[in-house]
This record gives sequence, C-alpha cells and structure tokens, in this order.
Amino acid sequence: MRSLTEHDIRNAFVNCSKGEAKRLAVPRDLDERPWDDLDFLGWRDPGAPDRSYLVTERRGRPVALSMRLASAHRGFLHRSMCSLCLTTHPGGGVALMTARKAGAAGRDGNSVGLYMCSDLACSLYVRGKKVPQSTLRIEESLTLEEQIARTTGNLSAFLDKLDA
Repeated sequence: MRSLTEHDIRNAFVNCSKGEAKRLAVPRDLDERPWDDLDFLGWRDPGAPDRSYLVTERRGRPVALSMRLASAHRGFLHRSMCSLCLTTHPGGGVALMTARKAGAAGRDGNSVGLYMCSDLACSLYVRGKKVPQSTLRIEESLTLEEQIARTTGNLSAFLDKLDA
C-alpha cells in the first residue's frame, strides 16, 4: 500500500459525513508506518475505544471505513479467528467490527460486520512481522503471496457488502 497523509485519509471515508471524518482521530505516526507491508491501515481510536478505522486502496484510490466494535465484544464475548487473515488469537484478540453501509442504506441504519484482529494488524500477522500473544499462526501450505491475496480478497468482499 502506498503511504497516505492525514488529508488523504480524511477524504477517503465512504461511510461517515465529512464532519465526522474531520473530527476523528488519525494516527500521528503515519510517517513511521511500514507501508510496504500493509494491505490496509487500521487503527483504534484511543479516545473512543469502541471505534476503529480502516483505509485501503480500491480501484486505484484510498477508501476508508469508520467501524464500531459490536457490543458483545465489550462484554468479552469473542471469536478466536480473524475472518480477514485467519490468525487465531487468545481471549479478546478478535472482535466483531461493524461498519455502516455507504449511502442511503447506511443513513437508514444498515451495517455489515466482520470478525477482525482487534488491533487491525492483519497485514503484519500474515507476513510474520507481528506474532499474536500466547499463540502462533497456523502453519499453512499456501505461499505468502497466496495468503496475502486471500486476506485482500476477504477485505474486498467485505467492502463489496458495504456498497451493496
């Protein structure tokens, strides 16, 4: 993924208003991110722990999502495998993230959810740059390139559901 500026990120949101995008917390360490190892940039809002954000490239341009942790996660119910990268985590390492749909459907309250790594570091787990706490990634017969393609394909399918 190419490096992004705060301006790029704020202008890429598809499921929140421009005012919401202007007010949300963007990471201050964008220059330090390992962009070459990221299929998407994801982060949690330190001031609002139930909010998270994701930015990826789609059709040659950045696309950003505002997401919320499902209330079940706040009650420590969780699933142990991420639906994007298939990394397993011990308690609380995977959370149901829900994103409001784009356009009129989102304004009507429709959303789509996906179980994701709570820290949104899927790209780094797939590449072995980050290891889940107290567990290892399942050894796979797929090549690294195939695992990356699967992760980006899963993300693309999630984004397709937001547009539908």
